[in-house]
Amino acid sequence: MKQYTFALDLVNDPQLIMEYENFHRAVWPEIESSILEAGVTKMQIFRFEDRLFMIMEVDDSFSFEKKAHMDEHNPKVQEWEQLMWKYQSAIPGAKENEKWVLMNKIFELKK
Repeated sequence: MKQYTFALDLVNDPQLIMEYENFHRAVWPEIESSILEAGVTKMQIFRFEDRLFMIMEVDDSFSFEKKAHMDEHNPKVQEWEQLMWKYQSAIPGAKENEKWVLMNKIFELKK
């Protein structure tokens, strides 16, 4: 099992942040299915102010290329992603049109 972490900012507007959270309390079933079919086994998103942090656990079938290909050919995922841009703001250092930015692990405490 692999784990990836990502960061993303939201548009700093309390009303838009509330709407974004509401969408994520009731994620469209097609979006959940797409995520699971790509090999994601667990996903969590945390928020502080306008900054988001996502932890994604995947199985051995997952690859970023596979997920991108699936998303590109799924009209419902494209609709969701277009809608989410209303609320999302690229984090400083992100490439053009890049949403979630992969974070580098710098510390891990192991017992």
